[in-house]
Order: sequence, then structure tokens, then C-alpha cells
Amino acid sequence: MGDIVETKPYGSWPSPIDAALAAAHDGSPEWVGFVGDEAWWTEPRPEEGGRRTLVRGSTRESVLPAPWNVRSRVIEYGGLPWAGAVSAPGAAPLLVFVHFDDQRLYRYEHGTEPRPLTPPGPRLAEPRLLPDRGEVWCVLEEPTGEGPSDVRRVLAAVPLDGSAAEDRSALRELTCERHRFVTGPRLSPDGRRAAWLAWDHPRMPWDGTELLVGEVGDDGTLKGARTVAGGPEESIAQVEWTKDGRLLYASDRSGWWNLYRDGTPLCPREEEFAGPLWKLGQRWFAPLDNGLIAVVHGRGATALGILDPESGELVDAAGPWTEFAPALAAHGTRVVAVGASPRTAFEVVELDTASGRARAVGATHRDPVDPALYPEPLVRTFTGPGGREVHAHIYPPHHPGHRAPDGELPPYVVWAHGGPTGRAPLVLDLAIAYFTSRGIGVAEVNYGGSTGYGRAYRNRLREQWGVVDVEDCAAVALALAEEGTADRGRLAIRGGSAGGWTAAASLTGTDVYACGTISYPILDLTGWGTGETHDFESRYLESLIGPLAEVPERYAERSPSEQADRLTAPFLLLQGLDDVICPPVQCERFLARLDGRHVPHAYLTFPGEGHGFRRADTMVRALEAELALYAQVFGMSVPGIPDLELVK
Repeated sequence: MGDIVETKPYGSWPSPIDAALAAAHDGSPEWVGFVGDEAWWTEPRPEEGGRRTLVRGSTRESVLPAPWNVRSRVIEYGGLPWAGAVSAPGAAPLLVFVHFDDQRLYRYEHGTEPRPLTPPGPRLAEPRLLPDRGEVWCVLEEPTGEGPSDVRRVLAAVPLDGSAAEDRSALRELTCERHRFVTGPRLSPDGRRAAWLAWDHPRMPWDGTELLVGEVGDDGTLKGARTVAGGPEESIAQVEWTKDGRLLYASDRSGWWNLYRDGTPLCPREEEFAGPLWKLGQRWFAPLDNGLIAVVHGRGATALGILDPESGELVDAAGPWTEFAPALAAHGTRVVAVGASPRTAFEVVELDTASGRARAVGATHRDPVDPALYPEPLVRTFTGPGGREVHAHIYPPHHPGHRAPDGELPPYVVWAHGGPTGRAPLVLDLAIAYFTSRGIGVAEVNYGGSTGYGRAYRNRLREQWGVVDVEDCAAVALALAEEGTADRGRLAIRGGSAGGWTAAASLTGTDVYACGTISYPILDLTGWGTGETHDFESRYLESLIGPLAEVPERYAERSPSEQADRLTAPFLLLQGLDDVICPPVQCERFLARLDGRHVPHAYLTFPGEGHGFRRADTMVRALEAELALYAQVFGMSVPGIPDLELVK
């Protein structure tokens, strides 16, 4: 950047980080794995209708052309969608993958067309290739009726010969319907036992799960399944086998997700070695053949480390990455992970444990603009009601070529993450840079209920959703104003999904914000909790709010749609029309309750988008509309973006 610094009001700084650039860099690599001794993974393609493609590590090229979309819809959030194997060194890989459009499992070998292995109807996740058995073991989910909760899930075996492609009866079920939810089976090294996780309504997997072990019978089914760990108040997040046949799992029985081997703690610490299981097949640890264990761990931010289970010694990988996703794979002495930092987006990282060397091997970060434009975040802890700690990442306005006039305080937007059981990672996000480089600050709040800070912090949100999250976000926003960091009159809030709920509840329940952006939200608890969402989260509100039959008034008191008469601040509402998790009817009911109240707002809908936006054109429109909202409400002159018409 040049040395000339121009003085312009906050929000009006010209920036080369436009919405198209932010959209092009949205998403991250996921689902890393080894095919033979080669690393593969999936990557997003926002410019190709939001599909995810499978990438081969040796070439870094897409294995499957459009329209093949490697993504599962099991429990709607999905899970591990592919697996691969080679029969001998140098042999062509055999791949199986789930295609998003029809959710069938396909077999693919180079030079051939993918061919289906499963019939239309069932959904699959966490495929495990077992060529010696001629099968793929996986989680099978299929409807049993018309309602969103009319569904069953079992472990199943899919023949590799294609005999089940049009014949549902050829899919061999490995377990009975003992539990509502299951994760994919992990076979012991001797092939005689399998381990998997299970849980039932009304619990979510971070509330309580069971670790089951069954014997592989002569007929290939899993027999005598018994619970060896877990329970209603103990969350087992992942299970694996060590090379010598011992069970390795992550449990939060101590108040923190720590590692255990056959029930014995390996590295007891007040930090997390796992997280919330939103997608089947997420991996926070991977055992190596030499007995060491690769781990993603931390308190708040996560590191990639190698744990010696005998000594308890834990050594973190050197490198620029300060945050790692729950995506690990190990082969020999090599570990593949997905890491990022405030200066780099998520990329595929390989660690050679023999040499200690770590390097980016895929989706490698390249600066699309001068990195001097990137925000410079601050990790802070604020004080919320009752003196409780509230964790946040503060991104002040930043542009090396611009400053604001003396005495002017910047506008700030509070970002509430989704989940709500989740966490905002501290990584480079060009959507944040889109605002900070224009002179608008961003505060990401990891409110009570967020993961990464132990079970007690996570449990703060029990029956307090719409209270603790709203209070914590407000505490951060007001603290920034009181200390002179932010302009009290130019505070906004934004969020998507559960974050959309928090944004809407903040606008209807407080006077902290001048406006807000609400994306694919939950707005009506009674409707959402009685059939308007998918099965996975259909009983989630029992822990977040309380049982509907016992506290129906609480569902009404906290729902933004029931409190619409309190709303006076302008807002932007964004919704995908194909969303089955937070369906459009939630937004429509909310707007109907606002009719005649003359609150300035805009409602933008996007055909073909589900829960979370994946298409580049959608993300561009959404970001530009959000900036246009702030420009109008905060009185900023922002060149180069389309006008946003606010109706009353």
C-alpha cells in the first residue's frame, strides 16, 4: 500500500475487498482422508452453484467434474461423504461418494462414469470401504413417513457390486433401531468388534451420548452391543481403535472433552480435545501406528499436537496456524489436518511426525489482496451480567490508506455465531475484512453456551436461550461503547441460523442496536419445536428453552415473532427458500406480525439455497445488502453497492 493516508469518515473508506472477492473465498476444505498414501479432501466451489468437489492431493485438481457434488444430507448437516482405497501400490483408486442431489452412494474409478450403489430414498454418511468384504459400511438414514421426524437410522452394509442400486432389500442392516442417532462403525484391527456412538431424543450429542461396542457375527451383523462409556450427562464426541485394539475416545465426564484409553485419562487438562458433533465423522484426534495420537486441542482457539499417551507429553506442530478444524487423518507417520490463522484462510496442512515438519499441501492460502488490508483481531474477555466471563474477538476498523476524522467513533457490528452450540474461530474471513477495511468494526461474541471453554460454560445456555446469548452480546457491544472503542449510536447485530435468532431476539428485547441483519433464522419457537424443523434438532429446544408442555409461556415470551410489537430498529432478513432446518415460514410469520407497524426492513429470498448460503451470487447479494443497510442507518456514504430499498 502507499504511504499516503487519507482522512474519510468511518464506513466510507474505499476497499478492494468487494463482495465478489469475499464470496469467492467463502468456505474451506473439509473431510480430509488418505487413499493409499495420498491425501484427498473436499473443497467448496461457490462459483459452480455452491457444489463441493473431491480433490486429489497429488494433483490438487478436482476428481469429479460438475455437477457431481460430494456432500451428504444425513441429519441435514451431513457427514463424511466419501471414502477411497487402493488395492496395491500404484493401482488405481477405488472411490465411493455421496452425491448431494440424490443422496445415493456412487462408486467411481478413474476413466469410468460414477455408478450408483444404493437406490433412491435412503441417505448415507460415513462410508467405510471394506474391499475384502465387498462392502461399504455406513450410516443409513431413511424416511418412514411424511413428517420431518418420520425417519430411522441404522448402521448398514452396501454391496460394492452395485446389486443394491435398484434393490433396497440388498442393503444389509448391521444393527437394529435401538437408538435414534448413530455414528459410523469403527472396526477393530482384528475385525472382530466394532465401536460407534449413539444417542436419543431429547438429547443432542454434546449433552449425552453412549459408546457402544458390538461383536461382528459370522453373518456380518453387529451382535451383543453394549454400552462401555457415556450416558445422559456425558458426551462422547469421537471413538477410534488403537493399533493394539484398545478403545480411544473423547469424553467430557471431567467437565472438559479429554482423551481416554479404555477408560483411563491420557492427558487430563482443562481444555478441549473434541467439540460438538454437528456432522457425522468429524475427527479431533487420530491414532498413529507408532502409538502416538494426533490431536486438535485447546481452550478457545485450537492447536494441532502430537500426544504421547504413555508419558502424557503433548507437543504442538510449529507453523503459522492458530486454529484447526475437526478434520484429521493419519497414515504412517503423516497427519493431514485443516488449519488457519487470522492471516490465512483454512488450508490443508500435512505434518510429518518423524521430522516435525508441517506444511500446507492443499487449498493453499494465497493473498487475494495486500495483507495489510486484513483486520487485526484482539482476543478479549468481557464481563457479563453477574460478573460472568464473555469471550469475544474484536476486529477494529483497519485500512492502511485511510483514517477517520479526529473525534469520530466507528460503527460496530456484533456477530452472533450459529449453533448455538458452537464457536466463532479466530481465522481470516474476508467477509469480516469486507467491513473492517471500509471502517466498520466487527465483534464476534462467543457467548455463554459456546464450545471451547468447558461444559459449564456450554451449559450456561440451558433453558436460557434468548437470555444469556442476548445479554452477552449486549454486554460486549455496550462495553465497546463505554470504553470509547465504538459509537454507541451506531451499533448493529447480525447472525445466521441460531445467530439469526440471537440477532432477532436482541432487536426485539433490547435497545442496544440501531439495526440488524437476520439470516435464515429461528423466529417462532412454538412452530419450530412442533414440526417445522428437521429431526436432528426437533427436540433441541427442550434443553435450550425447556419442555414445551411445561413452559409454553416461555416459548411465547422469548420468540421474536411473538414480540414483534417491540421492534423499532430497521432490519434486513435473508432466507434460502429450500431451507428445511429454518424454513421460510418462520420469516413469513414474523413479517406478518410486523404488518402495519411501519418498521423499515428488507426481505430477500434466494431460490435454490438451503440452510447457509453456498452460491457466489447469493453471497454477493447478501453482503452488499447488509452493507447498504448499515450505510442507510448509520448515515454513511458507501460507493459502488446497489441500493437497498427498506419498506415499512
